[in-house]
Amino acid sequence: MTQIFRIHPETPQKRLIKQAADRLRAGEIIVYPTDAAYAVGCALENKRGLERIIQLRQLGEKHNFTILCRDLSQLANYARVDNWAFRLLKANTPGPYTFILSATSDVPRRLMHPKRKTIGLRVPDNAIVQSLLEETGEPIMSTTLLLPGDEYPMTDPEEIAERVGKQVDLIIDGGWGEMETTTVVDMVDSAPVVVRQGKGDSKPFL
Repeated sequence: MTQIFRIHPETPQKRLIKQAADRLRAGEIIVYPTDAAYAVGCALENKRGLERIIQLRQLGEKHNFTILCRDLSQLANYARVDNWAFRLLKANTPGPYTFILSATSDVPRRLMHPKRKTIGLRVPDNAIVQSLLEETGEPIMSTTLLLPGDEYPMTDPEEIAERVGKQVDLIIDGGWGEMETTTVVDMVDSAPVVVRQGKGDSKPFL
């Protein structure tokens, strides 16, 4: 049966964060709040967890997955970052952005874009997720909790529990979530390109 952890959005309870981290390590998939919309994720090496998330969201083969990192030093393990890109990343993280970057060999191939060999990376500005990333010491494979047929992500944890409770292992209730997704910025080539306008201000990348 799916559990619900009610975690304080500003001062997350360490005991519950540790339990959530243990469950990620054990191969479970979890729903959690971010600084944008609620997301669903699993451990980076959890192949079965990824398959369950693909089934939950009914994602196609070309879907761009995202890796959540606690900071830029962790992010640098999974992407090749030029100096100009690093300066922009440093100035705009943590925050509600997803950056498309060339993936390193540490990224599982199943998460990469099949042709471009890119990966979405982000450093969220949310105390719950940051605590979780700190506790696990590892990044989280993540995607927005946007169900098939829905125009917007769910914001109410109770509705999330009703609709996906049987398909995930743990729901972290951090209060009402955001309806907006992240702003997506492609930083593979010599200049940034705003691919999707979301919550994050796009001016720094124009």
